[in-house]
Amino acid sequence: MLSILDRYILKKYLGTFILLLLLFIPIGITVNLAEKIDRMLENEIPLGDILMFYLDFTVYFANLLFPLFLFLSIIWFTSKLANNTEVIAFLSSGVSYYRFLRPYFIGATIVCLGAFFLGNYLAPMASKGYNEFIYNQLNTEKRARKQSNVYRQINDNEYIYVSYFNVKELSGSNFTLEHFEGNEMTYKLAASRIKYNAKDSTYTLFNYTKRDIGEREDQIERRQKIDTTFGFQMEDLTPVKYIAETLNFNQLNAFIRREKAKGSNYISRYEVVRHKRWSLPVSAYILTVIAVAVSSVKRRGGMGVNLAIGIAIGMVFIFFDKIFGTMAEQSSFSPFVATWFPNFVFGILAVYLLKNAKR
Repeated sequence: MLSILDRYILKKYLGTFILLLLLFIPIGITVNLAEKIDRMLENEIPLGDILMFYLDFTVYFANLLFPLFLFLSIIWFTSKLANNTEVIAFLSSGVSYYRFLRPYFIGATIVCLGAFFLGNYLAPMASKGYNEFIYNQLNTEKRARKQSNVYRQINDNEYIYVSYFNVKELSGSNFTLEHFEGNEMTYKLAASRIKYNAKDSTYTLFNYTKRDIGEREDQIERRQKIDTTFGFQMEDLTPVKYIAETLNFNQLNAFIRREKAKGSNYISRYEVVRHKRWSLPVSAYILTVIAVAVSSVKRRGGMGVNLAIGIAIGMVFIFFDKIFGTMAEQSSFSPFVATWFPNFVFGILAVYLLKNAKR
Protein backbone atom coordinates (compact mmCIF):
# COMPACT_ATOMS: atom_id res chain seq x y z
CA MET A 1 0.00 0.00 0.00
CA LEU A 2 1.17 3.49 -0.83
CA SER A 3 1.26 5.93 2.05
CA ILE A 4 0.25 9.57 1.81
CA LEU A 5 3.94 10.47 1.43
CA ASP A 6 4.34 7.98 -1.44
CA ARG A 7 1.29 9.25 -3.29
CA TYR A 8 2.28 12.88 -2.76
CA ILE A 9 5.83 12.47 -4.13
CA LEU A 10 4.79 10.08 -6.91
CA LYS A 11 2.17 12.55 -8.09
CA LYS A 12 4.82 15.28 -8.15
CA TYR A 13 7.31 12.96 -9.90
CA LEU A 14 5.06 11.94 -12.78
CA GLY A 15 3.14 15.21 -13.01
CA THR A 16 6.24 17.39 -13.27
CA PHE A 17 7.84 15.04 -15.81
CA ILE A 18 4.76 15.08 -18.06
CA LEU A 19 4.40 18.84 -17.65
CA LEU A 20 8.02 19.39 -18.67
CA LEU A 21 7.50 17.22 -21.76
CA LEU A 22 4.37 19.20 -22.67
CA LEU A 23 6.29 22.46 -22.28
CA PHE A 24 9.44 21.54 -24.17
CA ILE A 25 7.95 19.57 -27.07
CA PRO A 26 6.08 22.61 -28.49
CA ILE A 27 9.29 24.60 -28.13
CA GLY A 28 11.17 21.88 -30.05
CA ILE A 29 8.49 21.87 -32.76
CA THR A 30 8.62 25.68 -33.04
CA VAL A 31 12.41 25.73 -33.37
CA ASN A 32 12.36 22.90 -35.92
CA LEU A 33 9.58 24.54 -37.93
CA ALA A 34 11.40 27.89 -37.98
CA GLU A 35 14.46 26.10 -39.34
CA LYS A 36 12.66 24.12 -42.04
CA ILE A 37 9.70 26.31 -43.04
CA ASP A 38 11.49 27.81 -46.06
CA ARG A 39 12.34 24.40 -47.50
CA MET A 40 8.80 23.13 -46.85
CA LEU A 41 7.28 26.06 -48.72
CA GLU A 42 9.84 25.78 -51.50
CA ASN A 43 9.06 22.08 -52.02
CA GLU A 44 5.28 22.69 -51.69
CA ILE A 45 4.88 19.91 -49.13
CA PRO A 46 1.20 19.16 -48.33
CA LEU A 47 -0.06 20.28 -44.91
CA GLY A 48 -1.11 16.72 -44.05
CA ASP A 49 2.46 15.46 -44.56
CA ILE A 50 3.83 18.26 -42.39
CA LEU A 51 1.37 17.51 -39.58
CA MET A 52 2.25 13.80 -39.73
CA PHE A 53 5.96 14.70 -39.67
CA TYR A 54 5.54 16.72 -36.48
CA LEU A 55 3.53 13.94 -34.89
CA ASP A 56 6.49 11.63 -35.59
CA PHE A 57 8.85 14.38 -34.44
CA THR A 58 7.05 14.59 -31.08
CA VAL A 59 7.58 10.89 -30.34
CA TYR A 60 11.13 10.96 -31.74
CA PHE A 61 12.03 14.06 -29.72
CA ALA A 62 10.51 12.70 -26.48
CA ASN A 63 12.34 9.39 -26.83
CA LEU A 64 15.64 11.08 -27.62
CA LEU A 65 15.70 13.52 -24.71
CA PHE A 66 13.55 11.87 -22.06
CA PRO A 67 16.55 11.31 -19.68
CA LEU A 68 17.25 15.05 -19.61
CA PHE A 69 13.57 15.95 -19.13
CA LEU A 70 13.24 13.40 -16.33
CA PHE A 71 16.36 14.64 -14.61
CA LEU A 72 15.34 18.30 -14.71
CA SER A 73 11.77 17.58 -13.59
CA ILE A 74 12.98 15.68 -10.50
CA ILE A 75 15.41 18.44 -9.59
CA TRP A 76 12.68 21.04 -10.07
CA PHE A 77 10.03 19.59 -7.79
CA THR A 78 12.46 18.15 -5.20
CA SER A 79 14.17 21.55 -4.90
CA LYS A 80 10.75 23.08 -4.23
CA LEU A 81 10.16 20.47 -1.52
CA ALA A 82 13.56 21.29 0.02
CA ASN A 83 13.00 25.07 -0.14
CA ASN A 84 9.62 24.63 1.57
CA THR A 85 11.38 22.53 4.25
CA GLU A 86 9.11 19.61 3.35
CA VAL A 87 12.08 17.24 2.96
CA ILE A 88 13.28 18.15 6.46
CA ALA A 89 9.76 17.58 7.77
CA PHE A 90 9.58 14.13 6.17
CA LEU A 91 12.93 13.04 7.57
CA SER A 92 12.26 14.59 11.00
CA SER A 93 9.09 12.52 11.32
CA GLY A 94 11.21 9.37 11.54
CA VAL A 95 11.19 8.47 7.84
CA SER A 96 14.61 7.19 6.77
CA TYR A 97 16.30 8.62 3.68
CA TYR A 98 15.92 5.27 1.87
CA ARG A 99 12.22 5.20 2.76
CA PHE A 100 11.97 8.74 1.44
CA LEU A 101 13.39 7.47 -1.87
CA ARG A 102 10.77 4.71 -2.31
CA PRO A 103 8.18 6.76 -4.26
CA TYR A 104 11.00 8.04 -6.47
CA PHE A 105 11.94 4.48 -7.36
CA ILE A 106 8.30 3.61 -8.00
CA GLY A 107 8.13 6.59 -10.37
CA ALA A 108 11.42 5.56 -12.01
CA THR A 109 10.02 2.06 -12.59
CA ILE A 110 6.95 3.48 -14.30
CA VAL A 111 9.09 5.75 -16.47
CA CYS A 112 11.53 2.90 -17.21
CA LEU A 113 8.75 0.62 -18.45
CA GLY A 114 7.21 3.45 -20.44
CA ALA A 115 10.58 4.35 -21.99
CA PHE A 116 11.22 0.71 -22.90
CA PHE A 117 7.85 0.42 -24.65
CA LEU A 118 8.32 3.81 -26.32
CA GLY A 119 11.87 3.04 -27.50
CA ASN A 120 11.11 -0.45 -28.81
CA TYR A 121 7.67 -0.05 -30.35
CA LEU A 122 6.42 3.53 -30.80
CA ALA A 123 9.71 5.34 -31.48
CA PRO A 124 10.74 2.99 -34.36
CA MET A 125 7.55 3.82 -36.26
CA ALA A 126 8.03 7.52 -35.57
CA SER A 127 11.69 7.33 -36.55
CA LYS A 128 10.80 5.84 -39.93
CA GLY A 129 8.33 8.63 -40.72
CA TYR A 130 10.66 11.31 -39.34
CA ASN A 131 13.73 10.18 -41.29
CA GLU A 132 11.87 9.46 -44.53
CA PHE A 133 10.39 12.97 -44.47
CA ILE A 134 13.83 14.52 -43.83
CA TYR A 135 15.57 12.62 -46.63
CA ASN A 136 12.78 12.52 -49.22
CA GLN A 137 11.07 15.88 -48.73
CA LEU A 138 13.73 18.23 -47.33
CA ASN A 139 17.28 17.04 -47.90
CA THR A 140 16.93 15.66 -51.39
CA GLU A 141 20.63 16.17 -52.03
CA LYS A 142 21.51 13.81 -49.16
CA ARG A 143 21.28 10.08 -49.62
CA ALA A 144 19.52 7.88 -47.11
CA ARG A 145 21.27 4.86 -48.62
CA LYS A 146 24.77 4.03 -49.73
CA GLN A 147 24.40 4.04 -53.51
CA SER A 148 27.96 4.18 -54.82
CA ASN A 149 30.47 1.33 -54.59
CA VAL A 150 28.13 -0.95 -52.65
CA TYR A 151 30.11 -4.00 -51.53
CA ARG A 152 28.48 -6.55 -49.21
CA GLN A 153 28.84 -10.11 -48.01
CA ILE A 154 25.36 -11.64 -48.35
CA ASN A 155 26.12 -15.04 -46.79
CA ASP A 156 29.07 -17.18 -45.73
CA ASN A 157 30.15 -17.86 -49.32
CA GLU A 158 29.04 -14.96 -51.52
CA TYR A 159 30.00 -11.32 -52.00
CA ILE A 160 28.28 -8.78 -54.23
CA TYR A 161 29.36 -5.44 -55.66
CA VAL A 162 27.48 -2.68 -57.50
CA SER A 163 29.28 0.45 -58.68
CA TYR A 164 26.08 2.51 -58.44
CA PHE A 165 22.52 1.64 -57.40
CA ASN A 166 19.57 3.87 -58.28
CA VAL A 167 17.00 3.32 -55.54
CA LYS A 168 14.11 4.97 -57.40
CA GLU A 169 14.62 2.83 -60.51
CA LEU A 170 15.67 -0.26 -58.51
CA SER A 171 18.55 -0.63 -60.90
CA GLY A 172 22.32 -0.89 -60.52
CA SER A 173 25.33 -0.80 -62.81
CA ASN A 174 28.44 -3.01 -63.00
CA PHE A 175 27.13 -5.80 -60.80
CA THR A 176 29.29 -8.75 -59.75
CA LEU A 177 28.70 -11.76 -57.49
CA GLU A 178 31.62 -13.90 -56.33
CA HIS A 179 31.06 -17.37 -54.82
CA PHE A 180 33.74 -18.94 -52.62
CA GLU A 181 34.21 -22.41 -51.18
CA GLY A 182 36.68 -21.92 -48.38
CA ASN A 183 39.33 -19.56 -49.71
CA GLU A 184 38.85 -20.45 -53.37
CA MET A 185 36.49 -18.75 -55.81
CA THR A 186 34.37 -21.31 -57.66
CA TYR A 187 32.39 -19.00 -59.94
CA LYS A 188 31.77 -15.33 -60.66
CA LEU A 189 28.71 -13.60 -62.13
CA ALA A 190 28.97 -10.21 -63.83
CA ALA A 191 26.46 -7.91 -65.53
CA SER A 192 26.62 -4.40 -66.91
CA ARG A 193 23.23 -3.73 -65.29
CA ILE A 194 20.99 -5.35 -62.66
CA LYS A 195 17.28 -4.60 -62.29
CA TYR A 196 15.16 -5.60 -59.30
CA ASN A 197 11.59 -6.72 -60.09
CA ALA A 198 9.52 -5.95 -57.02
CA LYS A 199 6.44 -7.90 -58.18
CA ASP A 200 8.04 -11.34 -58.05
CA SER A 201 11.29 -10.49 -56.18
CA THR A 202 13.45 -11.52 -59.15
CA TYR A 203 16.39 -9.81 -60.80
CA THR A 204 17.06 -9.13 -64.46
CA LEU A 205 20.72 -9.12 -65.51
CA PHE A 206 21.84 -7.45 -68.74
CA ASN A 207 25.03 -8.43 -70.62
CA TYR A 208 25.32 -11.37 -68.26
CA THR A 209 28.53 -13.39 -67.90
CA LYS A 210 29.15 -16.38 -65.67
CA ARG A 211 32.64 -17.79 -65.24
CA ASP A 212 32.91 -21.25 -63.62
CA ILE A 213 36.47 -21.67 -62.42
CA GLY A 214 37.85 -25.15 -63.00
CA GLU A 215 41.09 -26.78 -62.03
CA ARG A 216 42.51 -26.63 -65.58
CA GLU A 217 40.25 -24.31 -67.51
CA ASP A 218 37.29 -22.02 -66.95
CA GLN A 219 33.85 -22.31 -68.50
CA ILE A 220 32.20 -19.09 -69.57
CA GLU A 221 28.48 -18.51 -70.20
CA ARG A 222 27.23 -15.30 -71.80
CA ARG A 223 23.73 -13.95 -72.35
CA GLN A 224 22.26 -10.63 -73.35
CA LYS A 225 19.56 -10.86 -70.69
CA ILE A 226 18.58 -13.30 -67.98
CA ASP A 227 16.01 -13.40 -65.18
CA THR A 228 17.13 -15.03 -61.95
CA THR A 229 16.74 -15.01 -58.18
CA PHE A 230 19.28 -14.32 -55.44
CA GLY A 231 19.32 -14.87 -51.71
CA PHE A 232 19.01 -11.15 -50.98
CA GLN A 233 16.40 -8.44 -51.37
CA MET A 234 16.91 -4.90 -52.55
CA GLU A 235 16.75 -3.71 -48.90
CA ASP A 236 19.60 -6.12 -48.11
CA LEU A 237 21.61 -4.80 -51.03
CA THR A 238 21.50 -1.18 -49.93
CA PRO A 239 19.72 -0.64 -46.58
CA VAL A 240 18.85 2.85 -45.42
CA LYS A 241 21.34 4.35 -42.95
CA TYR A 242 18.72 4.62 -40.22
CA ILE A 243 17.22 1.14 -40.77
CA ALA A 244 17.94 -0.08 -37.21
CA GLU A 245 16.07 2.88 -35.69
CA THR A 246 12.90 1.93 -37.58
CA LEU A 247 12.69 -1.68 -36.38
CA ASN A 248 10.84 -2.79 -33.28
CA PHE A 249 12.30 -5.10 -30.61
CA ASN A 250 11.79 -8.43 -32.42
CA GLN A 251 12.50 -7.06 -35.89
CA LEU A 252 15.78 -5.50 -34.77
CA ASN A 253 17.03 -8.73 -33.17
CA ALA A 254 16.18 -10.73 -36.30
CA PHE A 255 17.74 -8.07 -38.53
CA ILE A 256 21.02 -8.07 -36.58
CA ARG A 257 21.19 -11.89 -36.77
CA ARG A 258 20.81 -11.74 -40.56
CA GLU A 259 23.38 -8.97 -40.90
CA LYS A 260 25.89 -10.89 -38.75
CA ALA A 261 25.43 -13.93 -40.97
CA LYS A 262 26.20 -11.74 -43.99
CA GLY A 263 29.26 -10.18 -42.37
CA SER A 264 27.83 -6.65 -42.57
CA ASN A 265 30.19 -3.75 -41.90
CA TYR A 266 27.45 -1.89 -40.00
CA ILE A 267 26.90 -4.35 -37.15
CA SER A 268 28.38 -1.96 -34.59
CA ARG A 269 25.91 0.75 -35.62
CA TYR A 270 22.99 -1.65 -35.25
CA GLU A 271 24.28 -3.00 -31.92
CA VAL A 272 24.51 0.53 -30.50
CA VAL A 273 20.83 1.08 -31.30
CA ARG A 274 19.86 -2.22 -29.67
CA HIS A 275 21.86 -1.65 -26.47
CA LYS A 276 20.56 1.91 -26.11
CA ARG A 277 17.01 0.58 -26.01
CA TRP A 278 17.99 -1.12 -22.75
CA SER A 279 20.49 1.35 -21.30
CA LEU A 280 18.35 4.49 -21.59
CA PRO A 281 15.35 3.11 -19.63
CA VAL A 282 17.75 1.85 -16.92
CA SER A 283 19.27 5.34 -16.73
CA ALA A 284 15.93 6.51 -15.24
CA TYR A 285 16.92 4.93 -11.91
CA ILE A 286 20.45 6.37 -11.93
CA LEU A 287 19.34 9.88 -12.88
CA THR A 288 16.57 9.75 -10.28
CA VAL A 289 19.05 9.02 -7.47
CA ILE A 290 21.44 11.75 -8.66
CA ALA A 291 18.64 14.30 -9.01
CA VAL A 292 17.25 13.59 -5.54
CA ALA A 293 20.70 13.65 -3.93
CA VAL A 294 21.52 16.99 -5.56
CA SER A 295 18.20 18.74 -4.96
CA SER A 296 16.97 17.40 -1.61
CA VAL A 297 19.42 19.67 0.22
CA LYS A 298 18.32 23.25 0.84
CA ARG A 299 21.02 25.55 -0.58
CA ARG A 300 21.74 29.21 -0.07
CA GLY A 301 21.28 29.96 -3.76
CA GLY A 302 17.90 28.25 -3.79
CA MET A 303 16.42 26.30 -6.68
CA GLY A 304 18.56 28.07 -9.27
CA VAL A 305 21.76 26.48 -7.97
CA ASN A 306 20.19 23.01 -8.03
CA LEU A 307 18.93 23.53 -11.59
CA ALA A 308 22.35 24.77 -12.72
CA ILE A 309 24.02 21.70 -11.24
CA GLY A 310 21.34 19.47 -12.74
CA ILE A 311 21.65 20.95 -16.23
CA ALA A 312 25.44 20.55 -16.09
CA ILE A 313 25.20 16.89 -15.01
CA GLY A 314 22.46 16.18 -17.58
CA MET A 315 24.48 17.68 -20.43
CA VAL A 316 27.57 15.67 -19.42
CA PHE A 317 25.45 12.49 -19.40
CA ILE A 318 24.12 13.21 -22.91
CA PHE A 319 27.64 14.09 -24.09
CA PHE A 320 28.98 10.78 -22.78
CA ASP A 321 26.09 8.91 -24.39
CA LYS A 322 26.63 10.55 -27.79
CA ILE A 323 30.43 10.48 -27.89
CA PHE A 324 30.77 6.83 -26.88
CA GLY A 325 27.93 5.81 -29.20
CA THR A 326 29.69 7.51 -32.12
CA MET A 327 33.00 5.86 -31.19
CA ALA A 328 31.36 2.43 -31.32
CA GLU A 329 29.69 3.16 -34.67
CA GLN A 330 32.87 4.44 -36.32
CA SER A 331 35.48 2.09 -34.84
CA SER A 332 36.03 -1.33 -33.29
CA PHE A 333 35.07 -0.02 -29.85
CA SER A 334 32.60 -2.38 -28.13
CA PRO A 335 28.95 -1.25 -28.60
CA PHE A 336 28.05 -2.83 -25.24
CA VAL A 337 30.75 -0.89 -23.38
CA ALA A 338 29.96 2.32 -25.29
CA THR A 339 26.24 2.30 -24.46
CA TRP A 340 26.53 1.13 -20.84
CA PHE A 341 29.63 3.13 -19.84
CA PRO A 342 27.67 6.37 -19.10
CA ASN A 343 25.34 4.40 -16.81
CA PHE A 344 28.33 2.81 -15.07
CA VAL A 345 30.09 6.15 -14.48
CA PHE A 346 26.95 7.97 -13.38
CA GLY A 347 25.95 4.97 -11.28
CA ILE A 348 29.14 5.43 -9.25
CA LEU A 349 28.38 9.16 -9.01
CA ALA A 350 24.84 8.33 -7.82
CA VAL A 351 26.16 6.10 -5.00
CA TYR A 352 28.64 8.78 -3.93
CA LEU A 353 26.04 11.58 -3.91
CA LEU A 354 23.51 9.37 -2.14
CA LYS A 355 25.93 8.64 0.71
CA ASN A 356 26.68 12.35 1.12
CA ALA A 357 23.00 13.29 0.94
CA LYS A 358 22.17 10.85 3.76
CA ARG A 359 24.52 12.70 6.06
